[in-house]
Amino acid sequence: MTEKATAIAVRVNHHSSIPKFIQVAECISEDILNGNIKNKQRIPSINDLSDSSGLSRDTIEKAYKILRDRDLIFSVKGKGYFAINNDSEVKNTVFFLINKPSSYKMVVYNAFVNTIGNKADVDMYLYNCEEHLFINALKKNINSYNYFVIMPHFKSEAQNHVSYTPKVIKAIETIPKEKLIIIDNSYSEISGTFSVIYQDYKEDIIHALKESLIKLNKYKKIILVYPSKLVFPYPTGILDGFITFCEQYDFKFEILDKIYDDMEFESDEVYITIEEEDLAYLVEQIREKGLVMGKDVGVISYNETPLKALLGITVISTDFKAMGVEAAKLVLSNKKEISKNPFHYIERDSL
Repeated sequence: MTEKATAIAVRVNHHSSIPKFIQVAECISEDILNGNIKNKQRIPSINDLSDSSGLSRDTIEKAYKILRDRDLIFSVKGKGYFAINNDSEVKNTVFFLINKPSSYKMVVYNAFVNTIGNKADVDMYLYNCEEHLFINALKKNINSYNYFVIMPHFKSEAQNHVSYTPKVIKAIETIPKEKLIIIDNSYSEISGTFSVIYQDYKEDIIHALKESLIKLNKYKKIILVYPSKLVFPYPTGILDGFITFCEQYDFKFEILDKIYDDMEFESDEVYITIEEEDLAYLVEQIREKGLVMGKDVGVISYNETPLKALLGITVISTDFKAMGVEAAKLVLSNKKEISKNPFHYIERDSL
């Protein structure tokens, strides 16, 4: 005899801007996590909850998909849907160290947390590329977590980007290797066997620009806007890869520190920007001068965002969401793997 499904009182604000399926998912999630719906307890089918709540079947189906993705429910063919509440089990604890407060880094973190779901407690720490903040955080927490997920980006005394410093390497070496996951940068500086999801900044930009070669060939000069004096400096691999590409394919090139006031745009030039502010100022000046992106001036931006997609800006970018998802999977599977994060050339009208 099939167990009777527990009743669920769906709470939905019909005047809210939040989609109803998200409200339903949050409502059921709360009931599962606070124990109102017990572990492995049967919940209503999509059709039954649709009928009892007065909401469409599509709304309930989308809500259940969210709950499945969070590992809060599972289905058994012919029997229905059941709740999962692992709060009573011993959870993994993760110390997630982020080097700077950028939107890109938060995409990685949010993807990690969403993929982990309720199977681990995750604490984020922001060390602002500062050696001493990073080292002190590790010392205080070295015995408190099952995993340490680290984005290693630091500043030299000259305020240039370095992946590691000698003191940072010494601190990281104190982490048991089975607890260490390095993401977003190189890893060869650290000894032993541990998990890695890395970027190769030099090779990534070379390969991405090669993919754009057909479009780039209509331009005579490529200008990289590479800020050299920032609180959070960019990896020099970006600069090295750009120069290598231009020399290999015989492009004239120039490197600017920023987009200046009243830029002198010449024909057959393409700009590659890294900072959001430089991109905005560049596009503003192109429009003020009555020029057309992709025709009079080419524009490529480093790192994808939804706004760049909306504006038709060509980008070269690592897949930040994939990085967070794959890091979470390493924790969930307890595997030790080394993988390179995907890097994409996304062509749009600005080139």
